[in-house]
Amino acid sequence: MKRKKTKKIRVKDMFIGGDAPISIQSMTKTDTRDINATINQIKELEEIGCDIVRVAIPNMEAAQAIKTIVQQTNIPIVADIHFDYRLALEVIKNGIHKLRINPGNIGDFDRIEKVVNAAKERNIPIRIGVNAGSINSKIIKKYGGISAQAMVDSAQEHIRILESLNFDQIIISLKSSNVVLTIEAYELMSKQSNYPLHIGITESGTKFSGTIKSSVGIGSLLSKGIGDTIRVSLTDKPIEEIIVGKEILKSLNLRNDSNSIEIISCPTCGRCQIDLIDIAKKLEKNRHIIKNQRPLKIAVMGCAVNGPGEAREADIGIAGGNGKALLFKKGKIIRPIDEGNILNELINEINKLS
Repeated sequence: MKRKKTKKIRVKDMFIGGDAPISIQSMTKTDTRDINATINQIKELEEIGCDIVRVAIPNMEAAQAIKTIVQQTNIPIVADIHFDYRLALEVIKNGIHKLRINPGNIGDFDRIEKVVNAAKERNIPIRIGVNAGSINSKIIKKYGGISAQAMVDSAQEHIRILESLNFDQIIISLKSSNVVLTIEAYELMSKQSNYPLHIGITESGTKFSGTIKSSVGIGSLLSKGIGDTIRVSLTDKPIEEIIVGKEILKSLNLRNDSNSIEIISCPTCGRCQIDLIDIAKKLEKNRHIIKNQRPLKIAVMGCAVNGPGEAREADIGIAGGNGKALLFKKGKIIRPIDEGNILNELINEINKLS
């Protein structure tokens, strides 16, 4: 798939847009005023593969905490700010790497100008975040309700404010909990603007429903070449957002980490004579103990029908039998393994490949 070429924006020591890789974002779920808890969560996210993390700035104490947080973490930090322009000025002073604001809700033009001038001085980009629930009432009235065009018009209104101040370090998001509406809004925006797009489905739900909605929405856009950075929004631990985000990118061949692991497994059927579902779940849960230094594809197959032959492209895998499994590498059968030892022996053999 051909990705749309957008403006390349620097965020700390990385880039969004242009020819930069599609980055994965998340947001801390700690009280930003709790500096140690916030730092620990950011480090946990970084360790699992998060590229950028956003923190909520609801008050001045949280804005002041940014100084220590950015000093003790490595990945770019984004401040999420609404209504109070003074919070934006404070986080800029304290070293934030990016702002997420709606210029229209932080006060009159003079206040917006102060924020933009401070951002320009420190080379800090601004993400204009439009949600379906935050569209100007005049725009909603114009279109008779919330629509893709209404979301885009709202974003364009904010863009014009920033561009009137000679500011073009802009990233755009247009999110809704409605997957179809979100896709339509991003498609429309992509035709009208070359600013990089931060894509995602907002308020998508729990790990189960949110993963499905996010995969459909984000995956549909990425498959059309739309999107420069993604965030999977889940009502769950933030590390789960990164895990899902990485899998979405890998499924579209848009991310190939040097130590990535892809697990393929069959759905099982009446031919399966081992507890393959349990083995596959445990392997996925324990993937962090695999010490691979290169990308690996691991197959967990139910029987000889879809075993070594069908999964011959896998680096290693097992195919179930009667109380046993056949271990194979690149389609070649190595040896049988008793059912009770399948997971441990498979992981040991995987580690030997590393």
